[in-house]
Amino acid sequence: MSSWGKFSEDLPSKKYWSAEEAHEKLTTYCAYQERCPWDVRKKLAEKGIQGKPAEKLITEMIIGEFLDEERYARSFARGKFRMKKWGRSRIQRELKMRQVPEKLIKLAITEIDPIEYYDTLLNQSEKKWDKTKEPDPFKKKYKVSQYLISKGFEFDLIKEAIEEISKTE
Repeated sequence: MSSWGKFSEDLPSKKYWSAEEAHEKLTTYCAYQERCPWDVRKKLAEKGIQGKPAEKLITEMIIGEFLDEERYARSFARGKFRMKKWGRSRIQRELKMRQVPEKLIKLAITEIDPIEYYDTLLNQSEKKWDKTKEPDPFKKKYKVSQYLISKGFEFDLIKEAIEEISKTE
């Protein structure tokens, strides 16, 4: 038998949580970092807890203020914008995927300062512009704008930023 086969036999089987253990582990999980019910459901499913027991635990976490969707959405928007330099569209898409209500998504987007947002877009545009080695200016604009669209910035702002950058070149 190969060494890989031997190694995989030594791996412990997946550990499932009991209901009591789950409550304790979830408080730590939610206290460590902001979470949403979707994150917690996913974690509980990994640990073998689904359906009514999972929903009961989530309710307990909300009552104990370990879970707060508004707080999560605001924190998520700020963090992804400042750390990962994501645009509004990407942040909204990610929050929707996590089943955050639309009104909270709109509220979270207000956490992003419009001036800081445009400055970040310009900064990201300049970095990508400088890194892109393309002699054809139309192809270069296309590549930079595709990158910025993938980061979640809006097309009209991208167009404006690229025009501003290409003038200085």
